[in-house]
Amino acid sequence: MDDHKDDVQNGTFALGEKNTAYQKYFIGQSYLQSLVNDPKINVSVSNVSFEPGCRNNWHQHMGGFQILLATAGEGWYQEEGKSARKLHPEDVVVVHDGVKHWHGATKKSWFAHIAITAGTPKWLEPVTDEEYEKLED
Repeated sequence: MDDHKDDVQNGTFALGEKNTAYQKYFIGQSYLQSLVNDPKINVSVSNVSFEPGCRNNWHQHMGGFQILLATAGEGWYQEEGKSARKLHPEDVVVVHDGVKHWHGATKKSWFAHIAITAGTPKWLEPVTDEEYEKLED
């Protein structure tokens, strides 16, 4: 099986550095590359990459939104109370204000997405190993 490591590490956008700033909100290793660095723009645009098995905690975007543009590998997106959705390149996810959700890589594949984000993140509890292991790669 292709783990898509090369697709993610050598994709259209730079992999970025290890995501140490937000590491406490992730299980596993993620990477972050900011794509827009203009203080006059009130929206964050970043390439976020995940090693296999990496996912972020449940969270919400308060007073804003998040748009995810899947660019490489295979990942997951899940809203509270709904089934997880498997993501592939070219998939788009729109997360509305205050919706509790998480996203990350599948167990066996690297994953990358562009995150377009407005508002303030409210970080919540981790996605448990039990919840994650139930997902079928």
